[in-house]
Amino acid sequence: MNKKGCSGAMVTWIVAALAVWLTSLMVPGVHISRFFPDALLVAAVLGLLNALLRPVLVVLTFPITLLTFGLFLLVINGIVLKLAAALLAGFTIQGIWPAVVAGLVLSILSTALDWLFFERR
Repeated sequence: MNKKGCSGAMVTWIVAALAVWLTSLMVPGVHISRFFPDALLVAAVLGLLNALLRPVLVVLTFPITLLTFGLFLLVINGIVLKLAAALLAGFTIQGIWPAVVAGLVLSILSTALDWLFFERR
Protein backbone atom coordinates (compact mmCIF):
# COMPACT_ATOMS: atom_id res chain seq x y z
CA MET A 1 0.00 0.00 0.00
CA ASN A 2 1.16 3.50 -0.75
CA LYS A 3 1.11 6.37 1.78
CA LYS A 4 0.01 8.99 -0.77
CA GLY A 5 -3.30 10.83 -0.56
CA CYS A 6 -6.09 11.04 1.96
CA SER A 7 -6.66 7.29 2.14
CA GLY A 8 -2.97 6.78 2.92
CA ALA A 9 -3.21 9.25 5.79
CA MET A 10 -6.29 7.45 7.12
CA VAL A 11 -4.55 4.08 6.98
CA THR A 12 -1.47 5.56 8.68
CA TRP A 13 -3.71 6.92 11.45
CA ILE A 14 -5.42 3.55 11.94
CA VAL A 15 -2.07 1.73 11.98
CA ALA A 16 -0.79 4.21 14.59
CA ALA A 17 -3.92 3.61 16.67
CA LEU A 18 -3.35 -0.15 16.40
CA ALA A 19 0.24 0.33 17.62
CA VAL A 20 -0.99 2.42 20.57
CA TRP A 21 -3.62 -0.19 21.45
CA LEU A 22 -1.11 -3.07 21.25
CA THR A 23 1.28 -1.07 23.42
CA SER A 24 -1.43 -0.71 26.06
CA LEU A 25 -1.87 -4.49 26.04
CA MET A 26 1.87 -5.15 26.37
CA VAL A 27 3.03 -2.55 28.92
CA PRO A 28 1.72 -2.74 32.49
CA GLY A 29 0.54 0.65 33.72
CA VAL A 30 -0.70 1.82 30.31
CA HIS A 31 -4.46 1.59 29.76
CA ILE A 32 -6.80 2.54 26.93
CA SER A 33 -10.52 2.23 27.58
CA ARG A 34 -11.60 1.28 24.04
CA PHE A 35 -9.99 0.98 20.63
CA PHE A 36 -12.72 3.11 19.11
CA PRO A 37 -12.60 6.06 19.73
CA ASP A 38 -9.90 6.26 22.44
CA ALA A 39 -6.96 4.64 20.60
CA LEU A 40 -7.77 6.71 17.51
CA LEU A 41 -7.81 9.90 19.59
CA VAL A 42 -4.53 8.95 21.29
CA ALA A 43 -2.92 8.38 17.90
CA ALA A 44 -4.13 11.77 16.65
CA VAL A 45 -3.00 13.63 19.79
CA LEU A 46 0.38 11.86 19.76
CA GLY A 47 0.82 12.85 16.13
CA LEU A 48 0.16 16.49 16.98
CA LEU A 49 2.39 16.45 20.07
CA ASN A 50 5.20 14.72 18.17
CA ALA A 51 4.95 17.31 15.41
CA LEU A 52 4.69 20.40 17.60
CA LEU A 53 6.14 19.79 21.07
CA ARG A 54 8.71 17.01 20.68
CA PRO A 55 11.11 19.01 18.45
CA VAL A 56 11.16 21.82 21.03
CA LEU A 57 11.91 19.34 23.83
CA VAL A 58 14.66 17.71 21.77
CA VAL A 59 16.38 21.05 21.16
CA LEU A 60 16.03 22.19 24.79
CA THR A 61 17.42 18.93 26.17
CA PHE A 62 20.19 18.49 23.61
CA PRO A 63 23.06 18.72 26.15
CA ILE A 64 21.66 15.96 28.38
CA THR A 65 20.78 13.90 25.32
CA LEU A 66 24.38 14.22 24.17
CA LEU A 67 25.71 13.23 27.61
CA THR A 68 23.48 10.13 27.69
CA PHE A 69 24.36 9.14 24.12
CA GLY A 70 20.75 9.67 23.00
CA LEU A 71 19.07 7.62 25.73
CA PHE A 72 17.35 10.73 27.08
CA LEU A 73 15.21 10.69 23.93
CA LEU A 74 13.38 7.74 25.52
CA VAL A 75 12.50 9.99 28.46
CA ILE A 76 11.26 12.66 26.03
CA ASN A 77 9.03 10.04 24.38
CA GLY A 78 7.70 9.12 27.82
CA ILE A 79 7.01 12.78 28.64
CA VAL A 80 5.06 13.20 25.41
CA LEU A 81 3.05 10.05 26.17
CA LYS A 82 2.31 11.27 29.72
CA LEU A 83 1.15 14.61 28.32
CA ALA A 84 -1.17 12.82 25.89
CA ALA A 85 -2.54 10.77 28.80
CA ALA A 86 -3.13 13.97 30.76
CA LEU A 87 -5.08 15.46 27.85
CA LEU A 88 -7.29 12.43 27.12
CA ALA A 89 -9.80 10.81 29.48
CA GLY A 90 -9.67 7.29 28.01
CA PHE A 91 -5.87 6.98 28.15
CA THR A 92 -3.96 6.58 31.41
CA ILE A 93 -0.31 5.94 32.25
CA GLN A 94 0.62 5.16 35.84
CA GLY A 95 4.05 6.76 36.25
CA ILE A 96 6.99 7.93 34.19
CA TRP A 97 8.71 4.53 33.85
CA PRO A 98 5.70 2.84 32.24
CA ALA A 99 5.57 5.86 29.92
CA VAL A 100 9.25 5.46 28.98
CA VAL A 101 8.81 1.71 28.37
CA ALA A 102 5.61 2.40 26.40
CA GLY A 103 7.49 4.92 24.26
CA LEU A 104 10.10 2.31 23.39
CA VAL A 105 7.50 -0.39 22.69
CA LEU A 106 5.38 2.04 20.67
CA SER A 107 8.38 2.99 18.53
CA ILE A 108 9.18 -0.66 17.81
CA LEU A 109 5.55 -1.56 17.08
CA SER A 110 5.00 1.49 14.87
CA THR A 111 8.08 0.64 12.84
CA ALA A 112 7.06 -3.01 12.50
CA LEU A 113 3.47 -2.21 11.53
CA ASP A 114 4.61 0.47 9.10
CA TRP A 115 6.95 -2.05 7.50
CA LEU A 116 4.13 -4.62 7.36
CA PHE A 117 1.40 -2.40 5.90
CA PHE A 118 3.24 -0.08 3.53
CA GLU A 119 5.46 -0.44 0.49
CA ARG A 120 9.19 -0.37 0.95
CA ARG A 121 11.30 1.48 -1.58
